[in-house]
Amino acid sequence: MTGEEETPGGTIKVLLADDEHLVRSGFRLLLDTEDDITVVGEATTGTDAVAKAYALRPDVVLMDIRMPNLDGIEATREITTAGLGNVRILILTTYDTDAYVFEGLQAGASGFLLKDAGPAELLHAIRVIAAGDALLAPRITRRLIGRFATRQAADRAGEDRLSVLTEREREVLALVGEGLSNQEIGAALFLSPATARTHVSHAMAKLGARDRAQLVVIAYRSGLVTP
Repeated sequence: MTGEEETPGGTIKVLLADDEHLVRSGFRLLLDTEDDITVVGEATTGTDAVAKAYALRPDVVLMDIRMPNLDGIEATREITTAGLGNVRILILTTYDTDAYVFEGLQAGASGFLLKDAGPAELLHAIRVIAAGDALLAPRITRRLIGRFATRQAADRAGEDRLSVLTEREREVLALVGEGLSNQEIGAALFLSPATARTHVSHAMAKLGARDRAQLVVIAYRSGLVTP
């Protein structure tokens, strides 16, 4: 699931959170070559990542899952619930485990990428996340999200949550849940990509979702989309 790549105005500030020095060094070497990205800090523990997110207010945190003191999932939850504006989390891990994906999305992460991704894929992910969209690694499919989301069966409360949406917004939400981009949604519903984006934005605002990743979770949990 990827959104259209749109780099926000100005330089994208990135915080590196990983307990392995070589990993952080490799990321820094790559990111420092980009004109529109700057590394503003490094963290070696989950607790340190939370503290530096408060202090530095990065646009994107590259967050490892397994770190001392506080794991990456809990650190993500603390950052995304702290009211830090537009700080977004891209989880990077060597663990291609289904549970981590959904736990990360529930915690408020905007993306999930495996550490063996190529440099171009990582740079694309950072720019997508910074622009306010969501991204999942190609190997992490909608089916896996659905499997974990629907462990909690859709109920009347979930369906009632969608009552604030217009019929068109429900259609758009269903397609977001299927992993479609704004361009693909527009083509499916005979809308322009800009109009599709507007409907997505309205659905996010009405449902209190930070980004498309959370819309996917809501789409499955409400029963609007099933695996």
